Amino acid sequence: MGEISIQAEKIFSIGSFPVTNSLIMAVIVLVSLGLVSAIVGRNYTTIPGKLQSVAEVVLEGIMDFMDSILGRRKTTEQYLPIVGTIFFFVLFSNWSGLVPGLSAVGIYEISHNTHEEVLVPILRAPSSDLNFTLALGIIAILSVNVLGVAAIGLKNHMGKFFNFSSPVMFFVGILEFVSEFVKMISLAFRLFGNVFAGEVLLMVIGMLAPYILPMPFVLMEVFVGFIQALIFSVLTLVFINMAVEHHEAH
Repeated sequence: MGEISIQAEKIFSIGSFPVTNSLIMAVIVLVSLGLVSAIVGRNYTTIPGKLQSVAEVVLEGIMDFMDSILGRRKTTEQYLPIVGTIFFFVLFSNWSGLVPGLSAVGIYEISHNTHEEVLVPILRAPSSDLNFTLALGIIAILSVNVLGVAAIGLKNHMGKFFNFSSPVMFFVGILEFVSEFVKMISLAFRLFGNVFAGEVLLMVIGMLAPYILPMPFVLMEVFVGFIQALIFSVLTLVFINMAVEHHEAH
């Protein structure tokens, strides 16, 4: 029987670098999305087939939603790659832990807590690992600041954080600078908390009443996984809009 572990379990090591079950799943999700994108892009035609039609409908829906926040299609097209990549990567990272029988495939190890033999799953949802969500939050906020510098220039962008025109503005700028780190932590813990709690819930329900009772909770976690991916990507989009709005005003 497996145990609930807040920390991703190490499966093997490459030198001194530990490879965890969540990292393995993250690589699988990333490679799978890359292959699907390559197939759709390579087989692009003027008269779309079924797969291309679905991709175009989804893409158009995402762009329409981004238009409602950014205001212009040109700006949407500019920031679609980063926002779309984050959305789909987080979405399928959340859903990857819901594959039936995933937690049953693993290796037996001696638990450090109970000193009993427990099953360690080889694959685990990346979003249930705080290291993954924190790294994703850092990448998102760093991307926001890089795009802000590209849009309004380094001087104007850094002026938001370091403003020496008055003591009040200096204090406000320092708060803005600290808030960038708060955004990283907020994004990371929100995603991690919801996905990890869902995995714990499904494991407990599965132990108490397997087969039938977990199904409504699985459907609920599918919805939660979508909502969390949407929230993460929308917040990133809003932060991007705030970082480049000075440029858009001009």
